[in-house]
Amino acid sequence: MTASSFLPRSLISSLTSLTLLVSSTASVWAANPERPFADLATTDVALVPEASYRLGAGDRIRIDIFRVPQYSGEHDILIDGSVTLPVAGKVNFAGLTLDQATEAVRSAYGNILRQPRITVVLLTPRPLRIGVAGEVTTPGSYTVERTGAQFPTITSLLETAGGVTQLADLRQIQVSRPRPSGGNEVITVDLWQLVQTGDLGYDMTLRDGDTVFVPTTAALNLAEALQLSSASFAANESRPLNIAVVGEVFRPGPYTVTGTARTGEAGVPGGGGGTSIPPTVTRAIQVAGGIKPLADVREIQVQRRTRTGTEQIIAVNLWQLLQQGDLTQDIVLQEGDTVIVPTADAVSSEEAAQLASASFSPDTVKVNVVGEVVNPGIIQIPPNTPLNQGLLAAGGFNNRASQGEVDLVRLNPNGTVERRTIDIDFAEGADSDSNPTLRNNDVLIVSRSTAASIGDTLDTIARPISSALSLLTLPFTLLRLF
Repeated sequence: MTASSFLPRSLISSLTSLTLLVSSTASVWAANPERPFADLATTDVALVPEASYRLGAGDRIRIDIFRVPQYSGEHDILIDGSVTLPVAGKVNFAGLTLDQATEAVRSAYGNILRQPRITVVLLTPRPLRIGVAGEVTTPGSYTVERTGAQFPTITSLLETAGGVTQLADLRQIQVSRPRPSGGNEVITVDLWQLVQTGDLGYDMTLRDGDTVFVPTTAALNLAEALQLSSASFAANESRPLNIAVVGEVFRPGPYTVTGTARTGEAGVPGGGGGTSIPPTVTRAIQVAGGIKPLADVREIQVQRRTRTGTEQIIAVNLWQLLQQGDLTQDIVLQEGDTVIVPTADAVSSEEAAQLASASFSPDTVKVNVVGEVVNPGIIQIPPNTPLNQGLLAAGGFNNRASQGEVDLVRLNPNGTVERRTIDIDFAEGADSDSNPTLRNNDVLIVSRSTAASIGDTLDTIARPISSALSLLTLPFTLLRLF
């Protein structure tokens, strides 16, 4: 009768499937060294039986031999995996289960004792040395202590490594485990099932010498990324992040962003704040001074580096966030991200009004009003304010102003300066031609009326004559004093 006759059929089936999975490892490794197990079929880790603990260097064991206390005692397994037993000599325990270690001790004393009754007990397990690579915050080698009778799991290791990034493919996590006979067995773990169902059967228990590889997802799913950011083993992105913001923002460049940053005045970098929540795309735009009027919020891109050195482009549609409240569009940023805000071909007046009231638009823009107004100088007005309202914010025309028209001077994005003369009608709504919306750093020039110009000219002419007459009458004035 074979040994397999004593095993349940379900266990034999599982072991057979695992053997077939292991046999394909070598060829896959040679074909794709960066993702050595990417082509292996996904195996539900809940169906893989837990392997027995295997002894190794650093374990402390106790060997009891019935009625032979002089041969019993505690031993530390040496670096070469051996233990020197009384009388029997050196025995190698490396890679053996406790049952196999019991048989090894019985065999060692077989020629010394008649039918020895042996018990081998693990007293203190060695610290586990496990490697982790791929889409984790700090990949590398970790020494993990066992807590009581509990061995570390994949999620606890990922937490120790700083958590997984948003580009992690949780459905294809691969664990490579050395086999006592040589080579590695590979198990593919679907941690997404753990996130979705909370089934701890998918949180695989790790062993000494395991290597965990977290592959990069082919394309980021925004809805899943939002769920992943709240998982216990997700990377902690609430710390300040170094990112860059370029394109149609008032102050493009590199920034350190927190989750509570907020902009106020256009062109002035937003304030910092605390670090209680993760920084998102809208927070980064706010820190960069807010969007400009010609920003295309439908085609924003986030450039992100993967752990393999490649670059992924994540499309973000903030217009969908404004219209539908879709928070999945406001993705959580990661260290080193670049946010690109492109220029729109055209923006309708209705859309411009909605963008001006968005949280990632600046609270105010600066406009310089010079000439014949009640309060000339720099004024701060809300974005998307029409020209006629800008004049009223400066107090409106004074009694010397030419109230029919004003000059608008604007610096274009290409560096050219545009000057337009615009007829004023305070009853008219916003219009790109007759009542354009003002932009940051626009200049409004209000000229004098014709009557004011003539009066100023006459005053200029009369001033020297008056001065000359004053000189001629000076002697008579002095005589009157005496």
